[in-house]
Amino acid sequence: MNAPVRGRRSPLASVGLHATLIVASVIAVFPVLWVLLTSLKPAAYATTTDFFKETTFENYTNLLNDTPFLTWFGNSLLVAGLTTVVGVFISATTGYAVSRFRFPGKRGLMWTLLVTQMFPVAVLIVPIYNIMASMGLLNQPAGLVITYLTIAVPFCAWMMKGFFDTIPREIDESGYVDGLTPFGTFWRLILPLAKPGIAVTAFYSFITAWGEVAYASAFMVGDENLTLAGGLQKFVNQYGAQWGPMAAASVLIAVPAALVFLFAQRHLVTGMSAGAVKG
Repeated sequence: MNAPVRGRRSPLASVGLHATLIVASVIAVFPVLWVLLTSLKPAAYATTTDFFKETTFENYTNLLNDTPFLTWFGNSLLVAGLTTVVGVFISATTGYAVSRFRFPGKRGLMWTLLVTQMFPVAVLIVPIYNIMASMGLLNQPAGLVITYLTIAVPFCAWMMKGFFDTIPREIDESGYVDGLTPFGTFWRLILPLAKPGIAVTAFYSFITAWGEVAYASAFMVGDENLTLAGGLQKFVNQYGAQWGPMAAASVLIAVPAALVFLFAQRHLVTGMSAGAVKG
């Protein structure tokens, strides 16, 4: 039986498709370009459309010299880094256990991981705030790390479970034959094959912690403790906004996220596709 021949797209349809893609690309890129150009404009032109009338780096120098931006940056890097490392470990071990072992409550655990993703931040922020206050973790990086793990781990564990389901169980059995323990099999044989899934998990965990605003603003006070999310709010007050320094800060904040994406991008498509496969 011959396979059906796909019809060629008409010239009008091609024009419409490409026009739509161009418009969508412009809409996506325009805000980013606007922020970048605003960061290079003097304060007098910050709210105008005179992008190329005068270019200066004073917004960046003022940001780095006159504000605790580097402190905020370091705090965010610490929180995001710990969230990423711990999140990858917990998600990978949980996903592997659910994928390979049978134990009471397994189905309930998987449903719990899904249900936790249904609650918005506005619903959870008060109870989590009270829990962190009772544990003495307010205004502490550990409090934010634990909070972000509750956001990232359920999704990442579910995704890692789907990824491990695609790895043949014969590999586990070969490890047992060679005398490896279940954890040894996971660590030495399975985990190296799970690099795409780990890349997606690391990227998602990092972005969750790096760009989050609500919890960071509620849990952290004092310039020495703020993360970037809380620090940016310092540029906006009841008397106006410092658009130049805020734009410069936004550009610098985007750099680590872009670097993480570039580092992980070759694994992202593979990892997300494999993680979406039903086991």
